Amino acid sequence: MEPIQTAATALLLIFSFITDIRTQLIPNRLTASFFAAAFLYHFAVEGWDGLMTAAAGAAAGFIPLLLLHFAKGIGAGDVKLFGAIGAWTGAWVVLQLMLYSILYAGLIGICILIAIRPLGKRFAAELSTFAVPESGWKKRQWMQWARSGKKFPFMLAVVPAAVTVWLMAN
Repeated sequence: MEPIQTAATALLLIFSFITDIRTQLIPNRLTASFFAAAFLYHFAVEGWDGLMTAAAGAAAGFIPLLLLHFAKGIGAGDVKLFGAIGAWTGAWVVLQLMLYSILYAGLIGICILIAIRPLGKRFAAELSTFAVPESGWKKRQWMQWARSGKKFPFMLAVVPAAVTVWLMAN
């Protein structure tokens, strides 16, 4: 992947992480602008072949996660995010990112389940200390959130997955 593609993808992930953690939404204007920029970049650099590469990557990122969205597994913003990432990185990288994101999400889900089960107050307190987001939440708030059945921001899984994919490529 070219440095500009890596930088654009990193910026998209950073902005998406911040908004998803704060609001549990990824704005359409963010994903749409990066999506359009990816198509323009690929067309400018590689012509029609680049445009086809961007389209294949966008489809690889968008379609599988759209099915997961219909099953109420993730939000629509995450689907559009992966489409935009695929447009920048291509099909192979976005599919790897998707795989690792789902694996990390499963691991986070298991940690949440362990934390809310009565396995002992000390273990749950230690786990909640590890899993508390850095947004100023207290342990009590984290446990209330975990017990409420709400979804966690998928970006908590996407960011470590992106780091994993990046480290594997380098």
